[in-house]
Amino acid sequence: MTRPELTLTADEARRIALRAQGLLGAPDRRAGVRGVLRSLGAVQLDTISVLARTHELVPYARLGAVGREAVEDAYWHGDRSFEYWSHAACILPIEEWPLFAFRRRAFRERGHRWHRLNDRDASTALVRKRLTDEGPLTTADLGGGRAGGEWWDWTETKIAVEWLLDTGEVVCTRRTGWKRVYDLAERAVPADLFHDDLDDAACIRRLVAQAGAALGVATRADLADYHRLKSVQVDAALPESGLVPVEVSGWDRPAYADPSALALPPRGRHRTTLLSPFDSLIWDRKRTERIFDFTHRLEAYVPRGKRVHGYFTMPLLSGGRLVGRVDPAREGRTLVARQLSLQSPREVPRLAEALREAAGWVGCDEVRVEKCSPETVRAPLEAELA
Repeated sequence: MTRPELTLTADEARRIALRAQGLLGAPDRRAGVRGVLRSLGAVQLDTISVLARTHELVPYARLGAVGREAVEDAYWHGDRSFEYWSHAACILPIEEWPLFAFRRRAFRERGHRWHRLNDRDASTALVRKRLTDEGPLTTADLGGGRAGGEWWDWTETKIAVEWLLDTGEVVCTRRTGWKRVYDLAERAVPADLFHDDLDDAACIRRLVAQAGAALGVATRADLADYHRLKSVQVDAALPESGLVPVEVSGWDRPAYADPSALALPPRGRHRTTLLSPFDSLIWDRKRTERIFDFTHRLEAYVPRGKRVHGYFTMPLLSGGRLVGRVDPAREGRTLVARQLSLQSPREVPRLAEALREAAGWVGCDEVRVEKCSPETVRAPLEAELA
């Protein structure tokens, strides 16, 4: 760690992070969903759908009520993006294809991911031929994904196509009915991007720089978590990443900032919105606590009786701070707040605004509130909603 070039207050760091994530200042509506994907560098995918799936909720939080079909079209129409392993399974801008060559090489060297093929040569050759002859196919088209047991009990064909995806011969070009659609990478990736020419150091250096730009200001651990890099990889990449060493008041670790984030003070209108629990603003729990003094945990996989805030708790972002939580559900044309909490009654109008906007976006024309904490916010909230 070289000597910090600048000291930031905790408030400045928070605002820089919000602007870098597209949640402070006027949204770039002309760039739209595609612009959100480019600036974030990765949008996480997840099977859970309550209001909508998380890859829809991420641009919604930044742009407002973009049509859901328009969101899907922006991701998958043409050769704009691909799906691969970043922070988790993510939609990535197609321009990042060369940057993940290091991960594809790592898979090849390892020889497997979770599953092992009984006959790798024969199984992968069959998948290649089917895709070559028939064009893009789903797992079902290829013969099915499950061998008959639990969800991880995959067929030989499913293991083969996922292995080819891991190693870069196959790419997921889109999802339909939540099923991956596979195609040959040489056919789907633009020719000028279809290469593994960058060595591992160059790939990681560029991903660290991209993570720094998306986070605004970050610790080494923050940078590593963004694309699931190793700390030693980040350490080696930092000196040539272009990121500037800074000190943030109250942070107990050294930090790095994107130079462009420091060029202008972070100003503008704050978004008021509900955030997906998989939103990149908050997907790193330790960073969320450090920046927002807000503890967030996805409880979907916690037994019902042990949940504190609900199944799919969505934090409420208001005034640049995380000030509450809502566990939503949909019943017909009613958005149901099964459980909500607010840090201050002053946030009631903002919460009502966020609930009304979310309801309209998903085609609901009514909002019903069930459990409130504190209970005293129920009456003013229902009055605002009415």
